[in-house]
Amino acid sequence: MHIIGLVGGIASGKSAVAAELARLGAVVLDADQAAHEVINSPEVKQMLVERWGAEVLDRTGSVDRGKVAERVFSLESGKNAELRFLEQTLHPRIRQQFETELATLAASGVKAAVIDAPLLVEAGWAPLCDSVVLVDSSREKRLERAAQRNWSEEEFTRREAAQMPIEEKSRRATHTIPNDSSHKALREHVQSFWESVCP
Repeated sequence: MHIIGLVGGIASGKSAVAAELARLGAVVLDADQAAHEVINSPEVKQMLVERWGAEVLDRTGSVDRGKVAERVFSLESGKNAELRFLEQTLHPRIRQQFETELATLAASGVKAAVIDAPLLVEAGWAPLCDSVVLVDSSREKRLERAAQRNWSEEEFTRREAAQMPIEEKSRRATHTIPNDSSHKALREHVQSFWESVCP
């Protein structure tokens, strides 16, 4: 089984690439979905409440990810203590979940699996992958996509500052898929990459 890791800047289109790879037969492991499950596990929820108080929970008792984001994304210090605490709490648990899922998929004969994780390199998950793909998109195009999520430029900048620079991600990547053009063009690039790693 070929394991593909996706990296790129915020709103570069990693999810669109993951969707195309899924269409071609890959199974996608979504780090955001895994984080949502892990953050609401009783153990982690208790750790967050002890750190930040019960106000990080919503009315149903689930962790309010928006309130957590307010605490960890700071413009002044892209990698602050609160963000480090959150990452150290979540990342090992998500990795453990991924390793279990990957072993199950490999045993089932799946041809390829995709790890769609914004912090793939930062979290130390790149060694799990046979290929690391940079989804490459201009800042202008990414800002345009972020605006569709109702993010201000300030919010975009603050979140990007908390991640590894794109140039560094590019150096760690084994392949690049450009995503500044049409969806048709993206589909063709993904198809070409797929054929090169899963002939």
